[in-house]
Amino acid sequence: MKRIVAITGGIGAGKSVVCRIVRALGYPVYDCDTEARLLMDADAGMRLRIADEVCASALRADGSIDRPTLAAAVFADSKALERLNAIVHGAVRNHFAEWALRMHAPVIFVETAILYESGFDSLVNEIWEVTAPSRVRIDRVMKRNGLSREAIERRMAAQSACSRPSHRIIVNDGKKALIPQIMQLLDNER
Repeated sequence: MKRIVAITGGIGAGKSVVCRIVRALGYPVYDCDTEARLLMDADAGMRLRIADEVCASALRADGSIDRPTLAAAVFADSKALERLNAIVHGAVRNHFAEWALRMHAPVIFVETAILYESGFDSLVNEIWEVTAPSRVRIDRVMKRNGLSREAIERRMAAQSACSRPSHRIIVNDGKKALIPQIMQLLDNER
């Protein structure tokens, strides 16, 4: 039976770094953020719903999504974020289910920052949570995205704390080596 492992954690924690290592080790990884963007780009109906229900100014004249405008709107308004999530999450879960059926590995991974809000927690067998101190996360995102501290803090607040005792924790604080932690967790999957 195929096992599905979620890799989660807040913005700047290092989920993508962990996923790159897992991919390099030969495991398939589904990236929810990337796939959500691709699905929004491909689905005109979804884009129109986003404009109608979330933020009219997020739809450009050419019909494409203005992502910075959409991000600013949803991270400033929790109700707008809920409406966006209601539009996008179901499509991403369905796409993931189709992708998972095509994968022929005994263990597959899904990268998601909002595991519970998206409903992915019900689809996985195990959860790996990537953690880092807030100051480290803020510094990483400021360097990576050029966002202000305040904008990052709003995004961090919008992502609920998801730590549960059943999680496997990966510490990505820049001090503790990642690869040995990942290898130990992978040994547990075999």
